[in-house]
Amino acid sequence: MATDAELLRNYACDRCESAFTELARRHIDLVYSAALREVLGNASLAEDITQAVFTELARQASKLSRHPALAGWLYTCVRRMTANVRRAEDRRQRREREALTMNEPLSTNASDAVWRQLQPVLDDVMHELNETDRTAVVLRFFEEQSLKEVGLALGVTENAARMRVDRALERLQKLLTKRGVTSTASGSAAAIIAGAVVSAPSGLAANVVAGALAATAASTTTALTLLNLMTLTKLKAGVLAAVALAGAATPALMQHQTQVKLRTVNESLRLQAGQLAALRTENARLSHLLGEANSSQLSQDQLRELMKLRGEVGLLRRQTNELEKVRAENRRLQSWQANSKRSSESPENDPAVEQQKQMSYAKLNDAKALVLGMILYAEDNQDRLPATVDQFASYLTDNKPAESESPGLTGTNQFEIVYRGTRNEITHPASVIVIREKEAWLGPHGEWNRTYGFADGHSEVHKAPDGNFAPWEQQHMVSPAPPGE
Repeated sequence: MATDAELLRNYACDRCESAFTELARRHIDLVYSAALREVLGNASLAEDITQAVFTELARQASKLSRHPALAGWLYTCVRRMTANVRRAEDRRQRREREALTMNEPLSTNASDAVWRQLQPVLDDVMHELNETDRTAVVLRFFEEQSLKEVGLALGVTENAARMRVDRALERLQKLLTKRGVTSTASGSAAAIIAGAVVSAPSGLAANVVAGALAATAASTTTALTLLNLMTLTKLKAGVLAAVALAGAATPALMQHQTQVKLRTVNESLRLQAGQLAALRTENARLSHLLGEANSSQLSQDQLRELMKLRGEVGLLRRQTNELEKVRAENRRLQSWQANSKRSSESPENDPAVEQQKQMSYAKLNDAKALVLGMILYAEDNQDRLPATVDQFASYLTDNKPAESESPGLTGTNQFEIVYRGTRNEITHPASVIVIREKEAWLGPHGEWNRTYGFADGHSEVHKAPDGNFAPWEQQHMVSPAPPGE
């Protein structure tokens, strides 16, 4: 698979649109999620910022083709573009503050208490880190890359990448503590992985690529064309936000908001119908001019300008198709308003499920801490892993109550070592279990769960509906210890 740098060079040298499309697909969720937090949940403005970031990437493709970690540059660019967009649209935001408030999406699905503390301050403290630490955190926890991939991006070994990520996470945790976030570094990392990056709206990547390529292909466009592009994009985002809001409000509020939005959409559709008629006329005129250019001696500058305008009209034609989808959605909303009589209130969160989720996080963190302690012990003992927890207890640095069976853990878990030998005998560390939870536990939906730690340092919770973990364990154990040993 081509690296980010290779894709960027392909686009910068050959204007390969497929290379730029792949770059956008890889990083669209990261950029959109960061932009969404910067503008406090305003989905429409977040899409504008995402568009601006990838347009800037297309413009600076040649300069950035040698950048060591493109994800870090994109994350930093989000804040810069956010400042530009805020200045440019400050007056419009004041006029439409009430409408924007109605269109704000609901809070993230991550119900974890740690994420609720992290979300308002995460991006501010991230930008207080230096560029090296910020890039390490983005690659490891935002984009969930392995330590090997982080090392390749930063130009260091896997062990050096692990130390760099740990150091960056410690500095991030200190900044979060100053902001009142009460969590451990591992808890913050788990919360960032779970909630920091959400899926961008369907179709946003295609729109971003089309907009960025169009911006770099034509240095000048007519004011009318730009106005229609922005209007159509705003209309689409507004209707989609209205649909999302309608699905979660109470019936009374839902009826009122739907009526207001339908009136607004109907008025906008009437306006857009007139604008599209004018655009079709402009398209016919440009087609006529292009035909004349093929049969007459227009200057090269005139011909190039006509070709640029032709490309813009093609983009508007695609936007026309989007408008038809908006009309269909409008009809669906009207039908729903006439027939909907049932409450659509979301069910309350089940406290038992939330408690199980918190316990699962604790078990994962404990398993990871144990494996990392084993690895540190092995590095000091000719690569041989410990046979008992007592042998590497000094490598578990947290200070926890004495009643916790393993020093440095939360006290919720009890683990046993299932691999005894040297690390260099393990050919595939990511698939070999070195520790496991002694007893499986029953989940809220009737399934059995058990926590495992692997030789590469990561941890997993495996589920077995019938409670039989033996077949799966046999696939991931080199020399498993007998149960209860």
